[in-house]
Amino acid sequence: MPRPRKPYVQREKTRHGKTVWYFRRGDGPRIRLSGDYESPEWLADYDRALGIQQGEAPAPKAANGTLGWLIVRYFDSLAFAQLAPGTQKARRSILERVKKTGGELRLKDVTKGTVVEGRDRRRDTPGAAANFVKTIKALFAWAVEAEFMASNPAEGLKIAPPKTDGHHTWTIEEVQQFWKCHPRGTTARLAMDLLLFTGMRISDVVRFGPQHVRQGWGFYKSVKTGVEVDFPILAELQATIDASDIGDMIFLLNGHGRPFKSGASFGNWFRSQCVTAGVPGRAHGLRKAGATIAAENGASDMQLMALWGWTDARQAAVYTRKASRKRLAGEAAYKLGLAQDGNILSPHLSSASPHLKKDR
Repeated sequence: MPRPRKPYVQREKTRHGKTVWYFRRGDGPRIRLSGDYESPEWLADYDRALGIQQGEAPAPKAANGTLGWLIVRYFDSLAFAQLAPGTQKARRSILERVKKTGGELRLKDVTKGTVVEGRDRRRDTPGAAANFVKTIKALFAWAVEAEFMASNPAEGLKIAPPKTDGHHTWTIEEVQQFWKCHPRGTTARLAMDLLLFTGMRISDVVRFGPQHVRQGWGFYKSVKTGVEVDFPILAELQATIDASDIGDMIFLLNGHGRPFKSGASFGNWFRSQCVTAGVPGRAHGLRKAGATIAAENGASDMQLMALWGWTDARQAAVYTRKASRKRLAGEAAYKLGLAQDGNILSPHLSSASPHLKKDR
């Protein structure tokens, strides 16, 4: 039986076919609720609207022509609505913080220096700085298109990528150690194999279930990018699924027999399983490990993009270039070994290295 809808909410469809929600109690004001029904931002707006109706002072409305006003307009735009849900969530989080700290700033006073200042405040977290710049660029690009601004003050602003390889990439030995600690039939083993053999992100794997498998193929739509991904269910994964207790609609269930509430809660749980197994890897590192293994076995950029749901070939190229370098280095070392064994040295190397010459 479906749960009853929360009181005082109304659902409508825009002329673009998008579902939107409003809060209205009696003859009170009609208040727009952000996001999808019962999403975190939706619930926050609902609680705020309920508080307003109960006599609490509403949050002050951003003045026209300010950065806060622009951000609110952006959230209601078609450009924002067309973003993948994961991208919407990330950008909303960043821009809500911007609205709190600089929402009163007039748009005419926003300069490239303003953006640089915001970027540099995040210098201790390079990833956050990069995401801030990317989000602000998108906001102002839309503002220019909508004719709210004459130019994009963040245009041309660059930021060096973090000097890190990111999440630890699992080794074969670490995978085997995890398997030994968590044998088939455990939820931890099912989680590991789903992540390793499908390339799914944690935001997707917590939603993946039996209904997403047909005739030996799995399929899903990426929460982060909106890309539809199809992949074969490998025999190794199928054996693990067959040995596991799974839900009717979701493969992975928590200790209470219910789906994980979010990718974050699953990630925290999986981290504890890794600690128990004594391995340094985490959930996202399995996605990197799978891409690395596939690339080293000859997978092309397009093949990696198809399986991992990437929309940018540069992401796949990171793995194929690294695999190519490794393969070429191996071939070069092999040739060097042949040269040393057979004394097939170049004239330059031979003359410059008399100690390598064979005694006559």
